[in-house]
Amino acid sequence: MVQGIAEWLPISSTAHLRLTELFLGLRLPILFDVTLHAGTLAVIFVFFRHDIRNILTALVHADFKTEYGRLIPLILVGSIPTAMIGLFLGEQIESVFSNAVPIAAALMITGMLLFTSKMAREKTDTISYRTALVFGLAQGIAIVPGISRSGTTIAVALLLGLRREKAFRFSFLLSVPAIVGALGLTAFREHADLSAAGVGVVEVLAGTVVAMVVGFFALKLLWRSLQKERFYLFAFYCWILGIATLTASLVAS
Repeated sequence: MVQGIAEWLPISSTAHLRLTELFLGLRLPILFDVTLHAGTLAVIFVFFRHDIRNILTALVHADFKTEYGRLIPLILVGSIPTAMIGLFLGEQIESVFSNAVPIAAALMITGMLLFTSKMAREKTDTISYRTALVFGLAQGIAIVPGISRSGTTIAVALLLGLRREKAFRFSFLLSVPAIVGALGLTAFREHADLSAAGVGVVEVLAGTVVAMVVGFFALKLLWRSLQKERFYLFAFYCWILGIATLTASLVAS
């Protein structure tokens, strides 16, 4: 449920999973978190099935001149910085952000970015290679627990003047290779960790299915908030959670 709600809303699913584990006194392998992303990834395939089908058709026919064909190199360019950050900085970031205080700080930063997007002026429908690269950098930075992937990419795109419909669609299409890559890499590195932690197939399937169902409604809520220009309101939630987490951590220490 936590993954399904927080993955697509701009409030950082990784932060929520970490805080939930800390609150419940759990120490689960990273692979379990990544596996839950497979459930929310399925939501993308359902929600954007028309776009994905047309992109795959353009790829099979090597047609890069149509609207969907032009998205292929843009997604590739955007995926490069995300992959580089994940490969070379992923483990260090996981180590630094293993407790509540840095996560709280990251949530506050996410809130600032979301609120700043309120001042954006939408001017263009065109996604340039520069915009795709910035998208990828924003998505890569969101590997930090507390920095929302959807919140960062969409807010940055809006601040660059991209219209909300294009920002929303490209943000989530770009997430597909990132999630698939993270799942494959983590499974390769830590395939034995789930069984060692006592997490079996039933637990993984239950978590994945629930994340998928809840995630579908969360994604619809995000799109509705963008349509009604209320995207920035998620900033207040991030600030409140960040302050509460920091306060609880200081009291506990």
